[in-house]
Amino acid sequence: MRSTSARPGSRLTALTCAVLLSGCAAVNERNLAEGAGDQLSGALVGAGSSAQQAAMQGWTAGYAGVQPEVTVNYDPVGSGGGREQFLAGGTDFAGSDAFLDDEELAQARERCGPDGIFELPNYIAPIAVVFNLEGVEELRLSPETLARVFAQDITRWDDAAIAEDNPGAELPDLAITPVNRSDESGTTENFVDYLSQAAGDAWPFEVDGNWPVEGGEAAQGNSGVVGAVSAGNGTIGYADLSQAGDLGIARIRVGDEFVAPTAEAAAAVVENSDPLEGRGPYDFAIEVDRATEGSGEYPIVLISYHIGCMSYDDAATAELLRSFMSYVASEAGQEAAALVAGSAPISDALRDQALTAIDAVAAS
Repeated sequence: MRSTSARPGSRLTALTCAVLLSGCAAVNERNLAEGAGDQLSGALVGAGSSAQQAAMQGWTAGYAGVQPEVTVNYDPVGSGGGREQFLAGGTDFAGSDAFLDDEELAQARERCGPDGIFELPNYIAPIAVVFNLEGVEELRLSPETLARVFAQDITRWDDAAIAEDNPGAELPDLAITPVNRSDESGTTENFVDYLSQAAGDAWPFEVDGNWPVEGGEAAQGNSGVVGAVSAGNGTIGYADLSQAGDLGIARIRVGDEFVAPTAEAAAAVVENSDPLEGRGPYDFAIEVDRATEGSGEYPIVLISYHIGCMSYDDAATAELLRSFMSYVASEAGQEAAALVAGSAPISDALRDQALTAIDAVAAS
C-alpha cells in the first residue's frame, strides 16, 4: 500500500469544493458503501483518461469527506498511458476511455492472475465537436460532413457540404484547421469509432486510439486540443464536453435531428446499446450503437472505464479499492461527477453491476 502526504482534492476550485459539500451530505444512501462505517487510511494510485480528470477531482473531493485519511492519486496521462501503467503493475487501477483489447486482456491475466479484471463503465460523457470560427456561433454537421472535415477532404469553411448542413449561415472563405490528439487516446478511439460507424465511406480509416490522418494540428490531452482550438480561427477539434469551455459546440445530425451534446442525450444512447460479448464475469464493456437514429440520442459518447484486478496481493489495497470504487458508483459519487464534469449519471442497472464486481474484489 502506497502512502503520500498529499491530500485528495487539494487543488480543486472553490466551486468544485462547494459542489462536493452538498454531494457528501447526500451520501447516506447505502451508507456510502462499505467504506463509510470503518475509517480507513492509506493511498490508491491510478492513471489514465484525461477526460476523467474533472470527474476524478469530484470523486476524490467527495470521498475525502467520508474517508479523510485515504489519498487517491490520479495522473491524467491519457487512456493509453493509463492502461500501460496498470498492465505493467505500476498503478492500482486505470481510467480508460476504451475497454481493453484482446492483447491487453492477455496482459491483464498476467498482471491480475486467474481471477481476472473488472471493467466498470463509471463515467459517461459526450464528446463535443468544438470549433472556433469568427462570426459563426452555431454549427450543424452531418456524420459524412464531419468525417470529410477531419479526413481533410473538406478544407474550407464555405464548402458546399457544410453550407448544406447550415442553410442561411454566413460561412467564411477560410481554411479549416482540424485539431486532433497527439497522444494515444480513448477520446480519439471513441470519436473515430463514431465516424467509422456513422459516416460510411466518408471515413475509410481503422478504429484506433492513435489519430490516423496525417497533417492537421495535434495536441496532448483534452486540454491541449481545447487550447489549440481556442488559439486559432477556423479551428475544429474534439474533446470531452466538460473541457469545452467557451468554444463553439456543433450539433450533430442523428436521423432527422441535429442533436447537441448533453448528459441526457449521452445517457440515452448508452441505455440503448448492448454489452460486449465474450468478456469475463465482472467485465461490463459496452458496444455503443454509434449509427443510431433514435430521437434525442447523441452517439459521439465516451464511456470511460475503471479497470482493476479482482484480486490484489495486498489486502489493504483491495479494501481501499472496494471503498473508493463503491463511492464512485454510488448515487452521491455520480452526482458529484455530474455537477463538476457534466457527465451522465450511470443507471441503476449499471450501478448494481458495478457494485457486484466491487464487492467481489479480494486479496489473493
